[in-house]
Amino acid sequence: MTELKVVCITGAARRIGATIARTFHRQGFSVIIHYHRSTDAAEELVTELNRGRASSAQSLQADLCNSKQVQTMGSQALEIFGRLDVLINNASSFYPTELGEISDAIWDELIDSNLRGAFFLSRDLSTELKRTRGAIVNIIDTHADHPLRGYPIYCIAKAGLKAMTKSLALELAPRVRVNAVSPGAILWSETLEDDGDQLAAAAREKILQKIPLGCLGKPEHIAAVAYFLACHGHYLTGQVIKVDGGSSLS
Repeated sequence: MTELKVVCITGAARRIGATIARTFHRQGFSVIIHYHRSTDAAEELVTELNRGRASSAQSLQADLCNSKQVQTMGSQALEIFGRLDVLINNASSFYPTELGEISDAIWDELIDSNLRGAFFLSRDLSTELKRTRGAIVNIIDTHADHPLRGYPIYCIAKAGLKAMTKSLALELAPRVRVNAVSPGAILWSETLEDDGDQLAAAAREKILQKIPLGCLGKPEHIAAVAYFLACHGHYLTGQVIKVDGGSSLS
């Protein structure tokens, strides 16, 4: 069993999840990189982290929409380093859903990947987190409070994750703290990344005009708050910190 603290981050192979993994690793944590389909990215990140500190990172594959795999993931996560101190529920599916075309399968995928998997993984790991007096940090979204037109199921799922944060803070107190980070505009979606697309450029400018700080956030901003909540927010539980450049003020 490692004496180092251990963090498990869902959806950690790419983007914000990978930045959170690097942040915790720099602070001396052993890191479990969960992924679903991003096998190559997960293994590259594990190699990178282990190059910096041997045997400090390992990947773990699971489909959070599959209840059996979620249950297995919980036990496997504990076997990797022999302990767990922090769980970061970051994994998420995000795509538009036309109200009249939403099927049971679409509902299940968005709810399971954003909410159900996080809940049952938190439940399954709660005994170990109580033992280590650990923490859970959920990565929500500004759209939990300000729904995005065309994405009703995603917004419902993230609102549920916010409610879960507050509920589990009560259920797991006083030994486990449960908090959340609610990102605003951090990374452009793939449809807005094309610098040569005038429509995309106009859409980006419209978004930036609604942010008091006038710029897009960075994954490092989310990772820093997640680390603070997990490791320094000793008298915080059931809280949601908005990291949105002030956009929620308008």
